[in-house]
Amino acid sequence: MPAQSAKSEQAFRTIGELADDLGVPQHILRYWETRFPQLRPMQRAGKRRYYRPSDVALAQRIHRLLGQEGYTIRGVQKLLAAGKFGASEAAAAPDTPPPAEARPAAPGPEAQNPLFPFEKLRAIRSSLAEALEERA
Repeated sequence: MPAQSAKSEQAFRTIGELADDLGVPQHILRYWETRFPQLRPMQRAGKRRYYRPSDVALAQRIHRLLGQEGYTIRGVQKLLAAGKFGASEAAAAPDTPPPAEARPAAPGPEAQNPLFPFEKLRAIRSSLAEALEERA
């Protein structure tokens, strides 16, 4: 993660500052605002966004869940809708892992064996070739 700005933890951040802190483009933050109703920065004249400390903590949590923990947008939406890891909770405990029932499922055989889809395709191809030989 890029270095934090020199501002106090309690200072409001602009979209550019938060984007730099998270290492994501500004349009990603604007997209998250459309997908996560809990993420609502203040908007001043000219539609300039100012993220409160609780918004910053929530954006950091969303970034971590999406980028590092493998959640989808829908998965994070479900966590937030269930009241888990809301803005105030994220600010209080940003490094607390999600409960076991909210974590992504264990990886399937394709994640354990990177050749899994190819092996399956080869088996299908050979069975099709055998079927064609029998027909001829």
